[in-house]
Amino acid sequence: MIGHGKMGSSLLAQWSGMAGDNLPEHRFFVVDPAASAGVDTERVTFLSAPPPVADSAFDLVIVAVKPQVIDAVAPDYAPRLAQGGFVASIAAGYPIARLSALVGGVPVVRIMPNLPAAIGAGVSGLCAAPSASAAQRNAITALMEAAGTVVWVDDEDKLDRLTAVAGSGPGYVFEIARTYVAAAEALGFSTDEARQLVLGTMAGTIAMAQGSDESLETLRTSVTSKNGTTAAGLEALNGDDGLSTRMRATIDAAYRRAIELR
Repeated sequence: MIGHGKMGSSLLAQWSGMAGDNLPEHRFFVVDPAASAGVDTERVTFLSAPPPVADSAFDLVIVAVKPQVIDAVAPDYAPRLAQGGFVASIAAGYPIARLSALVGGVPVVRIMPNLPAAIGAGVSGLCAAPSASAAQRNAITALMEAAGTVVWVDDEDKLDRLTAVAGSGPGYVFEIARTYVAAAEALGFSTDEARQLVLGTMAGTIAMAQGSDESLETLRTSVTSKNGTTAAGLEALNGDDGLSTRMRATIDAAYRRAIELR
């Protein structure tokens, strides 16, 4: 792994920890001058610089640095890949073809994880170069499934759309939860009480939806008595379709920004 920032370190913790029990043969090397600790495992070695080429035969190189430094660092790893090796990247907006050209034309897989991957509950979008083999796809799927749910897409534009929905999605959910808690506080609850009420309600409702085959509209209707409190609240929340309009605008804005980053 090149780099050990927030997302890279979160994924590494899953792969080398309990979630990585299904990856017993994996050994990890992290190249980052600032990273010398943070993962307590015998399967991870921290390096301040790339190892000598003669000592290298990596099956997979994971690019986990900021996009603006990829051009400078990625070429160093082309001679350090084993035969049949490939590259995966979690750098947002950096195209597959451009990265592949930097690393000698080997197959590249782009990954768009989201923040809950840090607790093994992420949703990660994956998109591979046409040259990626089934074995390489299976290998990266196994890694990312240790951090949550995996969704493969056919092209990079769809990966950008997935970024707008799932990659950026935790930010939307945190903001919705924040405003929900603030509204509960305004009704007289303490911050701790409001947080407990709101996060518990959201977690239970999402778990119920995930365990049901019914549509979200049906589930919503099932808890909405005519002329009751829920009906009154929903009318204020989205009776004018304002919430629906704003959510569409939110995702469209994130998608447009993903396009700009290409």
